Amino acid sequence: MLGTAGYLAASAIKDTGVYYLTPGELSAKTKTDPTFYETGVKVGARVVNGSIVRDPGGRQVTFKVTDGAQTYPVVYRGITPDTFTDDVDVVLEGRLGRDGTFRATTLLAKCASRYENAPEKYKDTPGYKQAAPPQAPPDKRA
Repeated sequence: MLGTAGYLAASAIKDTGVYYLTPGELSAKTKTDPTFYETGVKVGARVVNGSIVRDPGGRQVTFKVTDGAQTYPVVYRGITPDTFTDDVDVVLEGRLGRDGTFRATTLLAKCASRYENAPEKYKDTPGYKQAAPPQAPPDKRA
């Protein structure tokens, strides 16, 4: 009886669990397990500079995200956060289609004054460092 309950709980978590991945990890996951396409995931990445295109109606936006190792085009339908701009860190929830487009159902954009730094697992990737906005030189007035 206990084994059956454990199995049911584990299978329910597998079916409803949402994974948090970088684009590079998502790419590796779909290469090793093609059934991972169309599976609900969360992706943390940076918006590629100059890639944001808003539909005239204002309800759909397309853009690209990257972690430096992998870049994905994204389609999102909904109201974008005020902090959503080029080079911002985002967390997307949605599904990667077999056509390579990530269809986001949720879009969260980092606000430097309100959120933590980017997750450590992708801070050291080349694309993260390359896409980081330039740092202002330290103020030498003391």
